[in-house]
Order: sequence, then structure tokens, then C-alpha cells
Amino acid sequence: MLYFGAEWLVKGSASLARSLGITPVVIGLTVVAFGTSAPEFIVSVIASIGNKSMIAVGNVVGSNICNIALVLGAASFFMPITADRSVVKRDIPLMLIVSVFLLVLSFDSEISQIEGCILFCGIIIYMVYNYYLSINAGQIASKRTDIRIVRETKAELDEIGFIESRAKQISFIVVGIACVVFGAQTLIDAAVIIMTKFGVNEKFIGLTIVAFGTSLPELATSVVAAMRKQMDISIGNLVGSNVFNILSVIGAASMIRSIPIPGGFMESGLIIDYGVMMLVSLLPLIMMWKDNTVSRKDGFILLICYFGYLSYLVYKV
Repeated sequence: MLYFGAEWLVKGSASLARSLGITPVVIGLTVVAFGTSAPEFIVSVIASIGNKSMIAVGNVVGSNICNIALVLGAASFFMPITADRSVVKRDIPLMLIVSVFLLVLSFDSEISQIEGCILFCGIIIYMVYNYYLSINAGQIASKRTDIRIVRETKAELDEIGFIESRAKQISFIVVGIACVVFGAQTLIDAAVIIMTKFGVNEKFIGLTIVAFGTSLPELATSVVAAMRKQMDISIGNLVGSNVFNILSVIGAASMIRSIPIPGGFMESGLIIDYGVMMLVSLLPLIMMWKDNTVSRKDGFILLICYFGYLSYLVYKV
């Protein structure tokens, strides 16, 4: 439900926006960006409302680790990935900066509503900045970085497809939202049952089962893209998804209700999970620094990091 709901939501919303004359760039930076992160967004918001704070935080941290270590690792293991230089120079460093900022906010063992507002303002600035670059792409042909954004957006919309019927567009949106919300609630309910039955904590559930479940859309999309030799586009989307997860998902969840970290940030061991998130975010920068490519060997290293991290989590339980 999370996977297909997000897919239908994006397809219906993008088609409606296009039929209303909204530019592809705006659609890509709003509808598509939110739709692909809808599972993480809805799961974390519902978890926050239900006072399951560690599921909300663990979902984002675990999803970001999963997106890079598992999704990028698996995709590049199938096919070496070469990305635009701007991914190395701008996108990945930005992902690292946002991750460090989340670390700083978490040191007092709580992400307050005010801090949530700051994070959410960050995603607005991020989208406005990308929109500015995209507009420049149409005016300054020499800016390759800007052209990449437009190229990615058009490729995404072509992949999504277009629904002509207005009734079908609205139906896709309504059914998509319903599936994502119901799927998210079911996932959290099941996670709570597992916690009770097996005696594992919220953090473990959020970092593993919930994180993997909400990363399924990225995993399926990226592996297919790699097989079609189109991962040069998707790698930028994976990085963008991680930025979106921290700024909008954690931001929105903590705006609704302050997110406490039970037992303390250091004592709970969450600092280690943050450290792993930043490590796997740094590795692609190191791997791509010379030739902008994540090789099969690099993909294997990322996969080892992911399964090694899972082993650590299981051992700690």
C-alpha cells in the first residue's frame, strides 16, 4: 500500500498539475518530491501523533541509511553509476550538512517544535533554490548544473506518465492518499505488535522494519533504473530524498509534537545510528570524487556497510 499508494499519488498529482498548466520544474520540486517521500512523511507524522517518537526518528535515520547503503549499493552493484559532477560538488555535501544539523539539534535529547519549524523552513528554501537554478537553466545554457535539474525533472515526468481524464486524475490522488495513510498506520500497528511480542524497542523497529518498508519505493525504482542504465538521474534523487526526509519529515513530525529521545541521545545509542548515517552519506562523496562514478566494488562496500549495520542492531537487541 505504501509503494503503490505513493506511485498513484505522484501520477495523479503530476497529471493534474500538468493539465492545469503548471510547469514541469514546479511539479518536480513539489508534487514528485513530496510523493516519493510520502511513505516516510506519513509514517513519521502518524508515529509522532501516536507518541511513538523513536519510530519517527528511527524511520528517517534508517531510511537515509537504507537509501545510500542498500539502494545505491545494490543499484551500483548491478551497474556502475556515473553521475553529474554537481552531485559531488553540491548535492552530497548539502546532504552531509543537513545530517550534521540534525545531529546538533538532537544533542539535548529532544527535537522541539521550534526546531521542527526551522527544519521545515529549510525544505522550503531548498525547493526555492532548486527552482531558481531550474529557471536559470532555460536562460543560461552554459550552466550544466542547472540543465541537469531540468533534465532530471523531465525524465521523471516522462517515466511517471500522463493521465488525460480529470476524473481519473482525482481518483488516483484520492486512492493514493488513502493507501499511503492506511498502509502507514498498518505498518506502525504491526511494528508495535512486533515490539510487544519480541520485546524489541521502538528505535530498533524504526531503524529496520519501518525504515526498509518506507524505502521500498526508492529501492524498486533505483534497481529498475540501474537495469535501464538511467541511474545517473536517480542518484541525484536518492540524495535529494535524504535531504527531504530530514528537513520535511522530521520537521513536520516535530512541529506537530516535540520529539523526545527516551533515555537520552547519548545513552540510547542513537548517536551511533546518526554516525552510521553520516558515514554512509560521506562514502559516495569519497567514491565519486575522482571520476563521478560509484563502481561495482564501491556498491559492494556500501552493501557490506548496510548488512554490517543490521548485524550490529540485531546484536544490540
